Amino acid sequence: MGHKNLFTQVLLSEAKAIERAAGQFTDETAHQLVSVFEMLTGTGGSLIISGVGKSGHIATKIAATFSSLGLPSFFLHPTEAMHGDLGRVTKSDAIVLISKSGTTEELLALLPYVSIPKERIIALVGNIHSPIAREAGIVIDASVEKEACLNDLAPTTSTTVALALGDAMAVLYENALGVSKEKFAVNHPAGLLGKTLSLTVDRLMTKASDCPAVSENATLQDAILAMTEKPVGMCAVVADKTLKGILVEGDIRRAFAKSADAINTPVRDIMTATPTTLAPSTLAFEALKTMENPSRLITVVPVVDGNQFVGVLRLHDLFKAGFQSSLSGK
Repeated sequence: MGHKNLFTQVLLSEAKAIERAAGQFTDETAHQLVSVFEMLTGTGGSLIISGVGKSGHIATKIAATFSSLGLPSFFLHPTEAMHGDLGRVTKSDAIVLISKSGTTEELLALLPYVSIPKERIIALVGNIHSPIAREAGIVIDASVEKEACLNDLAPTTSTTVALALGDAMAVLYENALGVSKEKFAVNHPAGLLGKTLSLTVDRLMTKASDCPAVSENATLQDAILAMTEKPVGMCAVVADKTLKGILVEGDIRRAFAKSADAINTPVRDIMTATPTTLAPSTLAFEALKTMENPSRLITVVPVVDGNQFVGVLRLHDLFKAGFQSSLSGK
């Protein structure tokens, strides 16, 4: 078999195994899982995931996924549990045991000491008639016909199926408990994903007190001096804090192109009177889309609360916060 064919065969065989697992999942098991999720949400209990070896790595990822969706979850190594980590387990918790064989000695040794009712013990196993399955109140069939490994030894297909089933459990929780984008963002404050869902313009903008501003009767010279003192890329034209317009470098260049004596021109005659504006509560991600409009790229935008000038957002501020240009590579 050629290298490419071998590579694609692994993907196809693992995809087939996931389809098989989907066909074996029942309505009854889905209802049982939802009941456990509702119980954990009501009592504040945690979802514990445990496994050994490669199954332990999968367990860690599944726990991280549940935690990201707002359900407290952590990986419990069965050996470490027997040496003190059992103190992390309470009667309000539920536990998922991952084992291809369903006979993992470390998990079986742990079970007698876990103070969790049987109905909240979930077995994600490759043998639904195994000892671990018999100890569980909920059994999820994670069996596979063959590992993708050429010698049918290294956990490959079995760990892929276990991971996929864990993802499906997490999405079931997300749906059953109504996890919104806003709730999801609470658990992702530092990453770009969280910023996309929660970071607003008012947290990135330069406040009005640090921005140049002049009245409508001010001259271009006044505006240039103000922009030199507080360089943010534009000058706000205001009356009693109400934004009347803005002056940017392009306006200044055009003014001098028309007249060498433009320095004494009132800014009301050369300002942009109806600029694009943003509200302080606008999501930064939405602001980026507004500023990178393909028909007109805007590098600096005034921020207004109602009609009141409250600050300036620069494209640079968005990039500095970790957002990437949607125009890159185009």
